[in-house]
This record gives sequence, C-alpha cells and structure tokens, in this order.
Amino acid sequence: MNKPNSDSEMNIEGWKTINWRQAERYVFKLQKRIYAASRRGDFKQCRKLQKTLMRSWSNRLLAVRRVTQDNQGKKTAGVDGTKSLPPKARLELAGQLNLTGKSKPTRRVWIPKPGREEKRPLGIPTMYDRALQAVVKATLEPEWEAVFESNSYGFRPGRSCHDAIKKIKLCIQQKAKYVLDADIAKCFDRINHEALLQKLNIKGKARQQIKSWLKSGVIDKGAFTATSEGTPQGGVISPLLANIALHGLENHLIKYAETLPGRKRDNRENLGFIRYADDFVVLHKDKAVVQRCREIISEWLAGLGLELKPEKTRLTHTLNHKLSEDGKAGFDFLGHHIRQYPAGKYRSNINTQGTILGFNTLITPSAKASKVHQEEIGRIITKHRSSPQVALIKDLNPVI
Repeated sequence: MNKPNSDSEMNIEGWKTINWRQAERYVFKLQKRIYAASRRGDFKQCRKLQKTLMRSWSNRLLAVRRVTQDNQGKKTAGVDGTKSLPPKARLELAGQLNLTGKSKPTRRVWIPKPGREEKRPLGIPTMYDRALQAVVKATLEPEWEAVFESNSYGFRPGRSCHDAIKKIKLCIQQKAKYVLDADIAKCFDRINHEALLQKLNIKGKARQQIKSWLKSGVIDKGAFTATSEGTPQGGVISPLLANIALHGLENHLIKYAETLPGRKRDNRENLGFIRYADDFVVLHKDKAVVQRCREIISEWLAGLGLELKPEKTRLTHTLNHKLSEDGKAGFDFLGHHIRQYPAGKYRSNINTQGTILGFNTLITPSAKASKVHQEEIGRIITKHRSSPQVALIKDLNPVI
C-alpha cells in the first residue's frame, strides 16, 4: 500500500476506505523477512528491510490505528492535550510521522499498585510520539524475537503468563526443587541508557529517536524533570526496550550451569529460569547452586544499573517448609501460588517411568490475587446498587 500523492487525495480516500487486510499482510510479510534475516545473522539485509518497513505507509497507518483506536489509553492525553482523534486527524497524523530525533516530554501520572499504598509512576507520551513508537516497535520487534531467550514470557507476541506457569510446572513436577523467587527493584525506572543503546546496536536516525525518547524528561504537576536513566512506563516501545535490556541473563546462568560437575546437557536442563518482564524464578535441586545464581544475577544486573529488591527476593523450597528461608513452602508468581504437598502412594503423582514421587504439585490462585479479584467484584456491585440487573451483569461478566 503506497502513500497517496497529495493531501487532497489522502482526504478523498478517507480513513474508513483503507484496506486494513492488505496493510496488515504487507507489514507482516516484511516482519517475517526481518525475522528470518535476524535468525541467520544477516544484519545488512535485516537493516535494509527495517528501513523499508520504517518508511512504509501501511506501517504508519497501523501504528496510528493502534494508538488512536485499539489501545486502552486512546482517551489519555500527553503534554500537548491531544486525544480521541477523528478519522481525518488520524490520516494527517500518519502523514506527519517521521524520525526527527526529537520528542516531547512525557506526562507523569501516578497509579496505585494493587493491594498497596505505594504508587507506580506512568509516563504518558504525546499521541504523535506514541504513534511513532509503534512504527519503530513494529520494525525492531521481529529482529529481537528471533534472538530472545526461550524462557522469557513478558510482553511478547504469542506468549502469556500461563505459558510461564506451565513452564514452571514442567520444571518441578518430576522433582521437588529450591526456588529463588526474585524481583528487580524499579526495573523500568533505573535501566542504564548507554548500556541499553549499546545492546540495541543500531545507528542513524532510529538510534537518535530512541535516545530522545529515553532522555525526553517528564512533566509532573507543571514541573519538568530530566530523565538520565530508565524507560518511561506507559510508552508503546517501553516493554520491548525492557526485554532487550534484560536479554542475556538466562544464557549467562546457563553458562554457569554448564561448569557444574556432570554432563553439560543434564546441567542445562536441571537449572530452570523463567522470566516475565522484571519478575523471575530460578529453580534447581541444589540449594548451593540457587544461592550462587543469586550472586551471579546481582553482578549481571549491576552492569545495567539495576539491583534485586530484598523484600521481594526469597529462597524457598517447593515441598519442604523446613528447607525454606522463611519457613514457608511454595511461592507466588504472576498471581498463582505454586506448591507441592506430600502424598501417599495411592494419591501421589508418578513420573514418566511410573515411579511414585511421594508428592503432588498444585497451582492455585494466590491469596493476594483472590483478594484483589473479590474487592473488584465488590466495587462493581456497590457501583450498581441502583442500576438495572442487565447493567450489573454486563460489568461483572468480563471480571469474572
């Protein structure tokens, strides 16, 4: 789909007459070629295709549709106050998108963290910056999807938190293991800009543009604050940049596992590492290995200007509470409580050879997630006290 020749032609064609199927197919084809070039290590071809996709009219149209129609934040304005664009303005915005190497500051919004008094800072970019970020993300994502580690599940296409939980189950269902349940302190806010840009390994206007988004600063209650570290939470491209920054941690741990006594392949398989954005777990049958992993992770994160959050990092055991640091077996991860319980020979799980394991693995919603869910249901019921039954059911159904 080529760009119209003039503004008048652009308005005549109209937003509603765009062939979205054709635009999606064109972008997806180019993304597949970028992915393939990245897989085989052909960076020259990869950069060439990325330039083509970056300039593509179809990509711009899809980026504008995403931020003005699909995303939940379409009615949230940045510092320029622009929101809820009509069809004509959407076409104009698509025509204006260009890599200039400049960006406007983000608007700071504070949202409460579920179940806590603490608040999380969001940086809301302008509608123009959001659309341009969507254009850049569409070109960078296929390149990085080709090389991302297999056990990273957060903010990636075709992967969900349920995939991460399934992977944990596969790691522990044959053997009870020690677990390092860890969280990175203020991950999005503290990522080192230079280390991230070096990892991205891109040149020219795309690099300048990403650097300008990282350095754009925030406006909170009218006061401007410069940003020297971190990626702005709330931007379209932020989750991808955070995943790129944390890429390599799993491979770093696997290299350590290969140095342990025994067969390399067995050592690789025995060490489980599952990451969802900035939350991750390390699983191994040996406590000393898990403790050493904690030290290795802390050293690796220091290179990015990050550190583990002490109050959210604990070493526990999936089955035996006496082997846990805090005397509690099992752990919470992504709203699930994962634990193993002792069982007799008639109720116990069996392994692939038919041997009785002596325990059952059980994954249930965590107490905290259940409480948040019940509070949300209570809030909806209270809100609809004087509403008709149909309205209450309509609001309750998506939550339940």
